[in-house]
Amino acid sequence: MFHGSMVALVTPMRADESLDSEGLERLIEFHIEQGSDAIVVVGTTGESPTLDEKEHCKVIRQAVDFTKGRVPVIAGTGSNATHEAITLTRCAMEGGADACLLVAPYYNKPTQEGMYLHHRKVAEAVPIPQILYNVPGRTACDMLPETVARLAEIPNIVGIKEATGNLGRGREILERCGDRIDLYSGDDATAMELMLLGAKGVISVTANAAPRAMHELCKAAEAGDRAAASAINERLAGLHETLFVEANPIPVKWVMHEMGLIPSGIRLPLTVLSERYHDTLRQAMKQAGINW
Repeated sequence: MFHGSMVALVTPMRADESLDSEGLERLIEFHIEQGSDAIVVVGTTGESPTLDEKEHCKVIRQAVDFTKGRVPVIAGTGSNATHEAITLTRCAMEGGADACLLVAPYYNKPTQEGMYLHHRKVAEAVPIPQILYNVPGRTACDMLPETVARLAEIPNIVGIKEATGNLGRGREILERCGDRIDLYSGDDATAMELMLLGAKGVISVTANAAPRAMHELCKAAEAGDRAAASAINERLAGLHETLFVEANPIPVKWVMHEMGLIPSGIRLPLTVLSERYHDTLRQAMKQAGINW
């Protein structure tokens, strides 16, 4: 249903931490011009934990309005409270999103059965296409392939963003689920290899700063052209790594501000990038061919 380079979009904010709607529109235009294959809003990179429900729904509606159907809009609507996930997912559907991305319930550490029942209840309550999101480094719980296979039986659960960076895990999901669910990488550093194994694309942090290159990398990997994909991936390797020198989205928001694309705002408890990393990020930007 979705494929290629799907940018995990930052949420532009002014220095006073208020949302920058005009900046969001400019950013979406930039990504469409540069070839991003889908826009993913209010996910981890979009600072969803610090947006209240009203702001969350507002950003989704604005993204849909600004995109005007030119590329799909996927809205992050996950929560560690099932009722809240249902509310946000319904808001996204009513706002016109093409699909929702639902992170595994974080902090409260549910069992595999709890994760299964959580996602099943959301899917049954709201008929929009839904993509699971497994990122145990942030959630403190790991959705195992057998749970993914159970959830793949639910018609409107259409994909999973697998962010462990474990290619063996990705291979097992592909073997268990076949074409019942699409696999997407949630780890830029291993995304190319996962796509060459059969994943349909990547929900990418790097694509914020290098959308054209990530689009071309995904296009080559989807076509099975390892040489072409590797050449691009090598150029982006520094960004894949250095965009995580501090917690995402701290580094990528600094890079986007350095590029002149967004204001400097970021919400507490996140802070602006430490000065000691500035030259490291600039070197990675130079290696990737980014002008600023």
